[in-house]
Amino acid sequence: MIRVLIADDQELVRAGFRMILESQDDIEVVADVATGLDAVRVAREKRPDVCLMDIRMPGIDGLEATKQLAGPDVADPIKVVVVTTFDLDEYVDRALRNGASGFLLKDAGPTLLLEAIRAAERGDALVSPQITVRPLKHFAQPQVQRRAVPKPTVELTERELDVVRATARGLTNGEIGQELYMSLSTVKTHLAAAQGKIKARNRVETAAWAWRSGLMDDA
Repeated sequence: MIRVLIADDQELVRAGFRMILESQDDIEVVADVATGLDAVRVAREKRPDVCLMDIRMPGIDGLEATKQLAGPDVADPIKVVVVTTFDLDEYVDRALRNGASGFLLKDAGPTLLLEAIRAAERGDALVSPQITVRPLKHFAQPQVQRRAVPKPTVELTERELDVVRATARGLTNGEIGQELYMSLSTVKTHLAAAQGKIKARNRVETAAWAWRSGLMDDA
C-alpha cells in the first residue's frame, strides 16, 4: 500500500482527494491536515510514502513545509507532490528546489493525480504537462551565473547526456527509449548513472540541472 498524507486548507479539496485516493486498492490515506505546520508534524510522526501538499496554507506555506520534509538538508526526506491552483514559475522553481517530487495543478484530474503519487513512491517524478517545459526553461541562467551550477565529479557519457536532454524535454522513460532506440532498462540505467554524477534525486532535478547548466541551450 502507498501511504499518503493530504495537506490542504480547503476541507472540500481534502475530501475530494481522499475520495479519489481511497477508491484505489493500492493507496491508503493516513491523515489529512489543513496547515503547513500540521503537515510537517504529522508527516514526521506517520512517515507517509507521499505527501500531497497545497501551497497557500495558514502558518508556514506548503513550499516551506516541503523544504522541511524533503529539502536538500533533510537526512531522511519524505516524498512530496505539490498540488496547487497556481502555476507561477516562482512557485514551481521553489517547490522543485525545496525537494518536491512533482508539481500538479488541481485541475489536472484524478488520473494524473494518481500517476503522480505512484511516480513519487517509486522514486520518479511528474509535473503537470502544461507546465513541464515552460518553467524548466526559465531555470536556464545567464552564462555568468552558471558557475553556481555544481559540476559532475565524473563526466557524463554521450548516452547519459542524450538521456538527460530527453528527460529535460519532458519525455517519459518509454518515450526516451523509443527515440534513442534503447530498452527501458537501459534508459533507467543511464538516467540513474547521470543522476548519481550530478547529485540529482529525481528526474525533475535532473531536468532542472540540464537547463541551468546550459546543456539545453540549443534545444
